[in-house]
Amino acid sequence: MPAEKKTNTNIYGEVDQLIKERLSKFNPEEVIDFRSDTVSKPTKEMIAAMYTYPVGDDGYGEDPTVNLLEQTVANLAGKEAAMFVTSGIMSNQLALRSHLQAPPHSVLCDSRSHVFNLECGGVAIHAGALMTPVQPKSGKSYITSEDIEDALVHKSIYSAPTKLISLENTLDGEIMPIEAIKDIHDFARAKGLPLHLDGARLWNASRETGISIKDYAKYFDSVSLCFSKGLGAPIGSVLTGSAEFIERARQWRKIFGGAWRQAGHLAGACLYALENHFPQLNKDHAAAKYLGQQLEEMGYKLIKRVDTNMVWVEDTAAPIKLAELAREVASYGFKISGSSRFVVHLGNRDHVERYTQVMREIIQRHKEGVMDAI
Repeated sequence: MPAEKKTNTNIYGEVDQLIKERLSKFNPEEVIDFRSDTVSKPTKEMIAAMYTYPVGDDGYGEDPTVNLLEQTVANLAGKEAAMFVTSGIMSNQLALRSHLQAPPHSVLCDSRSHVFNLECGGVAIHAGALMTPVQPKSGKSYITSEDIEDALVHKSIYSAPTKLISLENTLDGEIMPIEAIKDIHDFARAKGLPLHLDGARLWNASRETGISIKDYAKYFDSVSLCFSKGLGAPIGSVLTGSAEFIERARQWRKIFGGAWRQAGHLAGACLYALENHFPQLNKDHAAAKYLGQQLEEMGYKLIKRVDTNMVWVEDTAAPIKLAELAREVASYGFKISGSSRFVVHLGNRDHVERYTQVMREIIQRHKEGVMDAI
C-alpha cells in the first residue's frame, strides 16, 4: 500500500509567521514620492488592522465589513445607500452609466475634469454619451452656473442633449466654493438635470473648509469618494446615492465585472483610513503650502492656488527645469513627476523640508556649474 499522505498542519502557523516577518521589514518610506497621492501606501498599523476585519461573500451581501463601510459612508454623505468598488474611475463610470438611461444624451463637465481627460472616454463606451467640456470664464478656477447655462445642449432632432452634469471637488487641488455648487444645483433642478460629484478628494475640501461631507453631498444625486489617495488605503472607492440609484449601479457593477467576494479586509483598510487618516489631512495641506512657499522662493512660479495638497508650478524663469530636477533628486531618494505638479500625502509630508533642502543644494550646484562654464 502507498504511504499515507501527511497534511502539513503547520501551514497556517507558517503563513502567520511569514506575515509577521514581512510586516517587520515593511518600510513605506523607501522612496519619497511627490508624483501623486495615488502612490500613498498603507501604514504598518493599517495592514495590521486589515488582518483583523471579518469577511463574507459580498455577492450575497454577507461581507460584514463591506456592509459596515457602505453604511458608514452613506451616513457621512447623508445618502440612503452606498456601494464599495475598486477604483475612482469605476465609481464615476458606474454613476454616469446609472444616471444615463438612453441615448442620444451628453454629460456636461469641467474641461479639466478627470471624467473627461483621464477615464479613457469611458462614458462614450459604456453609455453611448458625448461629453461637453466647459471652460471656466472670468478668471475663475471653477465653472459656474452661467458657464453651464451657456454650454447646455438643448434637445433637437440633431443633438445629443445634456442629461447630466458632473462636477469635481477638489479639482487640481483647488476647492470649489460651496456657493457655486449651490448655484449649479439650483440651475440643474430647474432644468430637471441630475448632478454627479467626482469627490475623489472631497475629503481634502472638507478638512480644509470645515464643511462636512454631508453638506457638500446634499447638492448632488450621486457622489463618489476615493480611499486610495490622500487617505492611504490600498484600493477602493465608494459611490453614494439613493437606494434605487445604488441598486441600479450594483447591476451595472456586475456587468462591468466589478463585483466583490471576500472584500472585507480591503473595506477594513478604508474604515481604518476614515478613523485615523481623514482627521490628519490638514497636515498634508500645511506641508503643501510650505512646499509652495519654498518653491516660489527658489524661482518657481505658482500657477494654481495651494488650497489643499497639490502644488502646481511652472519653471519658465526657474534656475533648473523640472524635468532635469526629477533626474537629480532621484539620486537622493525622491520621485517627482518632472512636470508641474507636486502632491503631498501621508507618505511624504514629513519629508517636505528635507526635499526642499535637497532642491536648494542641487540649484546651488547647478548655478556654480554655470558660473564655472562662463
